[in-house]
Amino acid sequence: MNKSKVALLKTRPETVLDDFQKACELADIKIVLDNSRKTILKDNISWHLPMPAANTTPWQLEGVIRTLKNMSFNDLVAVENKTVVTKPKHGEKLNKFDVVYEKYGVPVKFNFNPEDMNWIRYEPKSKLNILHRIYKKGIYIPDLFLDTNIVHLPTVKCHIYTTTTGAMKNAFGGLLATHRHYTHSWIHETLVDLLKIQKEIHSGIFAVMDGTTLGNGPGPRTLNPIQGDLILASADQVAIDAVAASIMGFDPMSEIKYIRLATEQGLGTGILDNIEIIGEDLNRFNHKFYVGNNAVSAIGNFIWFGPLIWAQKFLFHTPLVNIFALGSDLYHDRIWWNIVGKKIFDDWQKNSVWGQLFKRY
Repeated sequence: MNKSKVALLKTRPETVLDDFQKACELADIKIVLDNSRKTILKDNISWHLPMPAANTTPWQLEGVIRTLKNMSFNDLVAVENKTVVTKPKHGEKLNKFDVVYEKYGVPVKFNFNPEDMNWIRYEPKSKLNILHRIYKKGIYIPDLFLDTNIVHLPTVKCHIYTTTTGAMKNAFGGLLATHRHYTHSWIHETLVDLLKIQKEIHSGIFAVMDGTTLGNGPGPRTLNPIQGDLILASADQVAIDAVAASIMGFDPMSEIKYIRLATEQGLGTGILDNIEIIGEDLNRFNHKFYVGNNAVSAIGNFIWFGPLIWAQKFLFHTPLVNIFALGSDLYHDRIWWNIVGKKIFDDWQKNSVWGQLFKRY
């Protein structure tokens, strides 16, 4: 049995673009993806505000685009999504994606814009865990995704509902429409189903993960950034998430349900002994991260996974969901960012080599 490959490299700002190419080559991107097909860049905007570790970094984006172009992947398109609590066009600018996309002439499509994306009903061939029960009127996906390569661009960070978030979670925004919050109580099963669908519709799947700054705490937004100086790449979405989880100090198979389920259902491997890690020794990294809660996540956990799970349709399948969106905006954007986040961001730009690199973009 061949082991799944995950490239795990140390990097620094002076070499980071070349290091992304090296990581992609070590993880066999030229074998996994077909350069005659359209290639989707699925960036990650967990928060439109530029919180360190929350979003795809501009050097991650540039390193991957430059690598793909060097390998004659000439038909590139970026796809961005929105949630009830993120503003993608705002995020693209504040996180400096627009600078990179303009430099390399990569068009951006917004999957919530009818002019950019047509959503079609899709009948999965695989046996699903939960999506068919959540979306009883049918599962819809963007037609642009059919028969394309996709490159996911997550970061190494914690998540209040899934403990960690990475390559598998990155499909959540691209493949599900704005009603994706219907799935939160079954989020682990949902991520596994989405990986099954991806394997059916894409000509190739690859992930390049930024760990130059790691995100500890109640992510994916209210994070405590830790300098990591790492980049990861793999064609196995389960394996790269398992390695990232291990770096953060979590046991991927016992503590991360979506990794365990995906492994058990044959979609990749989260068993570290079955992963060939190329580059750094994984045993050198164990940050002992702790997710914890913030004011909003405590409420979310009570509703999504606690006593109010029975009331979800009333609370989230009706206009009442806007109350929660406004509450999240008030807490995250207007309170937490102004009191805590902005200072973290300013300190990061001043004192971290990666923050200084961000400032130069």
